[in-house]
Amino acid sequence: MGKSRQEWNDEVESRIPPKSRIVERNRSITAQYAAWYLRNPELFKWAGMAAFASSQVGLAIAVAELMNPPGSISSAGTAKDETSFPDPGRLLGQAAGALLYIPSLMYSFAAGQFLLRDLEEIRRGNNGIFYDIGWAHAAFLEGGIGEIERNIVSGEEEYLLGGFRMIEEGRRLLASGSREALPGMLIWEGNVRLLRHEQLMTLQPVFNALSLQGRVIASLGSELDFPEPAEGVPAVKPSFSTHAGYLETITGWKSVSDPDHRWAWIEESVLPSWEKLDKSFAEGTPLKKRLEAFAAQEPAMVHYVAAFARRLFGTSGSA
Repeated sequence: MGKSRQEWNDEVESRIPPKSRIVERNRSITAQYAAWYLRNPELFKWAGMAAFASSQVGLAIAVAELMNPPGSISSAGTAKDETSFPDPGRLLGQAAGALLYIPSLMYSFAAGQFLLRDLEEIRRGNNGIFYDIGWAHAAFLEGGIGEIERNIVSGEEEYLLGGFRMIEEGRRLLASGSREALPGMLIWEGNVRLLRHEQLMTLQPVFNALSLQGRVIASLGSELDFPEPAEGVPAVKPSFSTHAGYLETITGWKSVSDPDHRWAWIEESVLPSWEKLDKSFAEGTPLKKRLEAFAAQEPAMVHYVAAFARRLFGTSGSA
């Protein structure tokens, strides 16, 4: 007998720290995404992108801890309840939408604008992403496509379920020994459908909740920190402001909060860059090393500094 969606959610939730341990929880979410990709890079393209996105959100959180009074990050917006599954109209940044937050808040800090409410929305979005799509990866790995089919809810059929069905068909063809291009095409398009699901169905409420200034900052800071495809080969780091134009971005004429502007950037810049990087995946490559570091929960230098600051000021709520 299969599991309910709540049981799958409880299972993946049990692998990560509670929401009160903000920085540590983020690193664990990043590690889980990386582990899913490393376990099956042929299938879980979306999870690889999500690992990079979640890592960047974590860096923003750590920087915010350094730039603001102790405890201010964990206390921002604490009146909201995160324990129940959110309504479709209130979902906070599900799935790879985190990939679009990137180091956006670092621009805010550099300008002296500590937009804690915006950061809190992004932090909640990172949690919501894991809650919304993590269960489906666990269910697919352990129970197959049938576990997703029996737990899908209204509005998820076209992209979330449709995406995993395409991934499953590609997997089945690969298992049968097919040497054609079709299996890879199906798997890639299935992962793009997962991306469309969170962009069209679940990410927009997060951008809508940002302040006007926060939307400009998010647009300026939306850049994926991909590693180089191979040693000595320059890395491509897709940037929204480079794609849309700096003047257009800073004036708000083009914004990552606009779904059409955002998808144009994803389709024309992010996905081609990730596809090229994904194809480079092999033992010893920069991509594999970075994802292994994510999976091992190796902290960046800013995390060490933030941890020292917490000890110095005697705060532990966001460890």
